[in-house]
Amino acid sequence: MRRVLPILLGVVTLALVLVLILWAPRGSAGPAGSTGPQGLAGTPGATGASGIPGVTGPSGAPGTAGVQGARGATGASGSGSGAAGPAGPPGAAGAIGPAGAIGPAGATGADGSGEAALFFAMFGDNGPIAGGDSVKFPQDGPSTTSIVTRDPFVPGQFVLHEIGVYRVTFKVPVIEAGQLVLRLNGFDLLYTTAGRATGTTTITETTLVQTTQLDVPLSVQNDFSPSALTIDPYAGSPASFGSSTLLIELVKAG
Repeated sequence: MRRVLPILLGVVTLALVLVLILWAPRGSAGPAGSTGPQGLAGTPGATGASGIPGVTGPSGAPGTAGVQGARGATGASGSGSGAAGPAGPPGAAGAIGPAGAIGPAGATGADGSGEAALFFAMFGDNGPIAGGDSVKFPQDGPSTTSIVTRDPFVPGQFVLHEIGVYRVTFKVPVIEAGQLVLRLNGFDLLYTTAGRATGTTTITETTLVQTTQLDVPLSVQNDFSPSALTIDPYAGSPASFGSSTLLIELVKAG
């Protein structure tokens, strides 16, 4: 009982004080007190809803180029071949290669007929050879045959007695520029024409002619030169030993 009494007295006293406070007249408000220290931060609230996206801003200036990265590994080879590209331009010609080895010797040819006759002229045997005239070879050289003879009635003309192919070689040193040609059976053989444009070389020719009948006449003619031809008596030497020669060989009879 002694413990309860004090408590009751305390409660009655507090009640009286509250009645006095509530019923007592209020005075004017006092001045605001100073701000107290900030309280502890409260617990974060829940995240609010996303707002409407803003307008896209202008592009920024390009940044500086970064350092080049390391080279990546080589990829696997693709399948299939691509189309061939266009041909390139021709390359420069290469250097000439070394000469090849000498080939084996060919088979031995058939023996010639051995029928040949040489005719010639020395200084003084020929005067100027006029256009349309023949070169004279009035002297007989070595001969192995009678199938080629001199025409006894026409100077500068020779007779091929057998049918066949003949090799004819002539050499005539003249002073002027000119041409000489073989005349066979009255016709000039144009493919046998030989000449020179200056007075520094001898007119020479080696060719083949063919006869199709017996006893055909042959001569060396000045038919195309612009003027008469003069036999050069010196032909490169101070001595007058220049000669003209005509060699006729039967290559194949029949």
